[in-house]
Amino acid sequence: MPFLPKALTSPSTKDLRTLERVILSSKQKALRVNLEPEIYGTFAEIGAGQEVVRHFFRSGGASGTIAKAMSAYDKDFSDAIYGPEENNRYVCEPRLRKMTDHEYSLIEKRLNRSKHPSKKFFAYANTVATIDFHKRYRGHGWMGLKFQTSPEKEPNEIILHVQLNENDAATQQETIGVLGVNMIYGAFFYYQNAREYLQSLYDNLTRDQIEMDMVSMTGPDFEKVDNRLLSLQLVKNGMTDAVIFSPDGKNLQPADLLYKKNILAIRGSFRPVTKVNIDMIINGYNKFVTENRVDSEKLQVLFEITLNNLSADGDIDEQDFIDRADILCSLGQTVLISNYQEYYKLIQYFSNFTKMRMGLIMGINNMIELFNEKYYRDLNGGILEAFGILFTRDLKVYLYPSHPDTEAEIITSKNMPVHPRLRPLYDYLIDNGRIVDLEDFDPEVLQIHSRETLRKIREGESGWETMVPNYVDVMIKKNKLFGYKPTEEDKENKDKEQKKDEKVSEEDR
Repeated sequence: MPFLPKALTSPSTKDLRTLERVILSSKQKALRVNLEPEIYGTFAEIGAGQEVVRHFFRSGGASGTIAKAMSAYDKDFSDAIYGPEENNRYVCEPRLRKMTDHEYSLIEKRLNRSKHPSKKFFAYANTVATIDFHKRYRGHGWMGLKFQTSPEKEPNEIILHVQLNENDAATQQETIGVLGVNMIYGAFFYYQNAREYLQSLYDNLTRDQIEMDMVSMTGPDFEKVDNRLLSLQLVKNGMTDAVIFSPDGKNLQPADLLYKKNILAIRGSFRPVTKVNIDMIINGYNKFVTENRVDSEKLQVLFEITLNNLSADGDIDEQDFIDRADILCSLGQTVLISNYQEYYKLIQYFSNFTKMRMGLIMGINNMIELFNEKYYRDLNGGILEAFGILFTRDLKVYLYPSHPDTEAEIITSKNMPVHPRLRPLYDYLIDNGRIVDLEDFDPEVLQIHSRETLRKIREGESGWETMVPNYVDVMIKKNKLFGYKPTEEDKENKDKEQKKDEKVSEEDR
């Protein structure tokens, strides 16, 4: 297959190389897989028909690739093979994993390695629900693949969740077929380059047809792959508008996390997380849980970073992103990366998953920007349309005060500057309790700003350690996050520690 080398233009990845591919049709890809004598495995598909395996059967040479193809379409048959599911849900990640694990174990159990010494086994599975007859529910599905890249290796695993955007079940089925072929083909021919693999999933497809909002790649060939970076790539490449990952760095499917939940979100740069951010989330949380229609047992807190924020200095610096993510994860937080610069789009996104009460925590500067009409010029109804989207939902906005300097007055909702033309709208939201002041703030931290903290970290200036939460300063120094430059005092302390260790070592000898 012809490849044309091409350097990546991104400054953050200037020393990496990618390939400009000649995109093959689904039939060509399936045929190439079929003609590879060492690739051998099974297909198991629930829902949406046998669309993926159909490509391999029709392209020719399938007998050398397909050990078994099946569809456990009936729920009773499916339960008999893979076991029952909680809540009677069949289009879910646990079901998919049961399918891939079960089918791969059968390959290993039933195929004698002495007869197939050079075979690279795989098990592909999907569980998909297409759009319903009355077109009330979007189609979506889970797709998974366990595969070897050499006979002696443990299998890798790739998991995808997709949203189907087309308005017809038959075309959604065809789209699943194309994506499944891309998934299998890329696993064997692009596995050494995770970025290339992600891009290849959209070969012969568009975002109008399908959206990928969760990806996970694990196994011996993906040990150096950071799945959080894969999430970032999904948003950056326009494959989805928002992704979520957990404190342990695992990519999450948004609907599974947010379905029928109370959602409390705070947006920021978190570069780095400061004591102000922590004070905001603690006060916002304490206020939110006292609200009617808020169940603390069904509450999801999200720290959101926008793609616009990540690219504020030009192209996205992936190391900077990982630095922020590492600290937030170490603090036990769930992180949302979104392409929603405007708050109304974020709330519209949350509304896809829940009708429960939602909360936004924001500072004065963000609130001032919220009332800036320039952000709504692309809407026919302007700012009124945006605010209609925001506040026709069950939404509370919690306003954290600002204290520009020690001589100035603390700014709250009562003295925040608002354009006279928008004052009646602002007053309406205040009077109806849709915008609420956070009053139990810590005045000691009000003058801490992320930009000033970051400047001190990078310039080796002392004092920033008191601006961040406990242990965050240790993480920054130990892992040299955010371009950390040690102060003279840090250097002296390091020399003392080194001499102390050397002395202990000599005494041990």
